[in-house]
Amino acid sequence: MAAITNKIDFLVLCTVSNANPNGDPLDGNRPRTTYSGQGEISDVCIKRKIRNRLQDMGENIFVQSSERSVDGIKSLSERASANIKEYKTNDDYAKLACEKWIDVRSFGQVFAFKSNSKDKGVSVGVRGPVTLHQALSVSPVDISSIQITKSVNSEPTDDGKKSSDTMGNKHMVTFGLYIIKGSINVQLAEKTGFSIEDAEKIKEALRTLFTNDASAARPDGSMEIVKLYWWKHNNKIGQYSSAKVHNTIKIKLKEGIELPSSIDDYIIEENDLDGLIPEIIEGI
Repeated sequence: MAAITNKIDFLVLCTVSNANPNGDPLDGNRPRTTYSGQGEISDVCIKRKIRNRLQDMGENIFVQSSERSVDGIKSLSERASANIKEYKTNDDYAKLACEKWIDVRSFGQVFAFKSNSKDKGVSVGVRGPVTLHQALSVSPVDISSIQITKSVNSEPTDDGKKSSDTMGNKHMVTFGLYIIKGSINVQLAEKTGFSIEDAEKIKEALRTLFTNDASAARPDGSMEIVKLYWWKHNNKIGQYSSAKVHNTIKIKLKEGIELPSSIDDYIIEENDLDGLIPEIIEGI
């Protein structure tokens, strides 16, 4: 695989329509929002979706979700010990882990596991080259809630009758345009073995981020990738800072629009920096 030699910045625009993109467990699973009312999707949530897409592509993933486990292993420590058996130093351990799993060499991983044997276990940290910001909506989002009833006989009763219905709430973002920002660091890529081919896989995962991701909270089609901007610098550290690159994409509401309901309610300005023009990819 070819080593990556140029810094990469990327920015993704995605829309949410009548869906819960990332529930907050400390707030009744309502969609995450900032104090100013902007919708928010955590970087951990985005990485989970990227890992799922990479797994769909046939890649080996270390941090697998329980419903997607392909090796039958239930914990990270068991997966690590089953795949990494012989190593002399922590650097050897990190190298083997990066070679085995694409998410480790992409996002990094902390391997801190106890051991039942007489040795001291393992404590190894890997810093990954791919970093992500939490996604924020361009405008404050409107959250709607509906009360739902689960009318099923989930538990047996002493008298043999149907158990009581269960009440609950379902929350969703009516509409939101979210921005995902990220970068790929060459120096860290050299340490983990992250390659040009890996970068292309990350790009494809971002382009198809919500494929095979439907759930009751996120019905199929309720979340959509609109555009992916991919900047490839001409050197390791980049001609410009990531902040300056990301800020070349300016988004504002059209005149007279107060409550956006679609991507068409926004004006998207794409400004180039001297010597740095992004590859622009449409979502699917």
